[in-house]
Amino acid sequence: MSQEIRNLEPKALWNNFADLNAVPRPSKKEERVIEFMKNFGNKLGLETFEDEIRNVIIRKPASPGMENRKPIVLQGHLDMVCQKNNDTNFDFDTQGIDMYVDGDWVRARGTTLGADNGLGVAMMMAILESKEIKHPAIDALFTIDEETGMTGALNLKGGILKGEILLNMDTEEDDEIGIGCAGGIDVTANRSYNEEETPEGSVGYTITVKGLNGGHSGMDIHKGLGNANKIMNRLLLDGFENFGLQIAEISGGSLRNAIPRESNAKIIVAAMYDEAFVFDMQEVISDIQAEYKTMEPNLTIEIAKADLPNKVMDLGVQEGFIRGIYAAHNGVYRMSADIKDLVETSNNIARVIVKDGEITIQNLTRSSVESSKMDLANALRAAYELFGCEVTFAGSYPGWTPNVNSEILDLLVKIYEKQNGAKPNVAACHAGLECGILGTNYPDMDMISFGPTIHGAHSPDERASISSSQKFWKFVLEILENIPVNN
Repeated sequence: MSQEIRNLEPKALWNNFADLNAVPRPSKKEERVIEFMKNFGNKLGLETFEDEIRNVIIRKPASPGMENRKPIVLQGHLDMVCQKNNDTNFDFDTQGIDMYVDGDWVRARGTTLGADNGLGVAMMMAILESKEIKHPAIDALFTIDEETGMTGALNLKGGILKGEILLNMDTEEDDEIGIGCAGGIDVTANRSYNEEETPEGSVGYTITVKGLNGGHSGMDIHKGLGNANKIMNRLLLDGFENFGLQIAEISGGSLRNAIPRESNAKIIVAAMYDEAFVFDMQEVISDIQAEYKTMEPNLTIEIAKADLPNKVMDLGVQEGFIRGIYAAHNGVYRMSADIKDLVETSNNIARVIVKDGEITIQNLTRSSVESSKMDLANALRAAYELFGCEVTFAGSYPGWTPNVNSEILDLLVKIYEKQNGAKPNVAACHAGLECGILGTNYPDMDMISFGPTIHGAHSPDERASISSSQKFWKFVLEILENIPVNN
């Protein structure tokens, strides 16, 4: 890791981020980072413990003169989204993130950076270890598995946290103060199919969709970015209807909360259609690239000859599968009627796998309105059940209802205006923050979310602004010093 990261200001923030990023921390594989965080707290001589689900809590008494202030919870999540470019050789289970400075940005070489939510966690660590920062009594809550199920927040019991105010540090624009967020639900479709012998007189091809931007399936869903699974399905439908294309395998996308950037398919067509198929595909590819030329200038779609597979999907199931994916909604479903420019409900068709007689389609459906979330989930279920899938709902979590009369909101707005000479953007977001979930067991806790500017989260283009992190540091320190007096 470059020493230049550790030399950035404020050093307390960036050194802790560098230490954290040296520890592998994929979602659902947080064992090493849990031990890292417990060792960190214990070395400081602070009360440090795990709860039943393995969230880590570190308690720090108020600094001298701050004992009469309301106790607070600082909250961030330990896990990170693990995405890499196809040509990057990297193992998230064993390697630390390889970071570098690019102007005002810190980036990672070919992978996600982990600034979501690593910078928030690093800020918490800097506060815990500092002997100079003024602050009230602190419960530092480091949750697990935020990115793939929010299980840490969902399983945090009531009564553990002592704070009256929660500062969530997982917002990704430094001029935004979050007061609400979307809930979500995982929608998964599965079915088996019969594999048939590849017909004689066939030729094999691979179809590859790559070069898409990808991104956060909540925060970026409104941008009109390409979804590799939808683009691949469009090609497959054309090839099937015009040339009898048959599918051997598909592997598209990766994580539910990442807009899919790549998809690969192995297919066959009859040799008699060989040249006509390739010619037709090139026309379809040109149309798709023209449609996405503004948002996805690096989109690449390749058709290449390949070894003939031994087995292909049963044609009856295949037709239902292709039409079902076509019918399934992807992207924005409904905009909020109450908050300007806020996506209310959306879906990301995140992962499509066809192999060895099994189909799996993974979706993440989000909404700030519970009934609308379930309406879209049921629409997806209907589309998939029409071609024989078993559809399951799992991992449902609630949204966070905005509280415009929040005392901590008033404080943050006042401090932001004083420091920056402008009003912050007080908003709800379409991402899933843990505040709504935590609020179910801590209904009286006053909650707010903010953080430094991070772009490209959930993609290998993830980057964190250095100047924004300095702004974030200054903001947090003044917030801590001005937490209201306890009644």
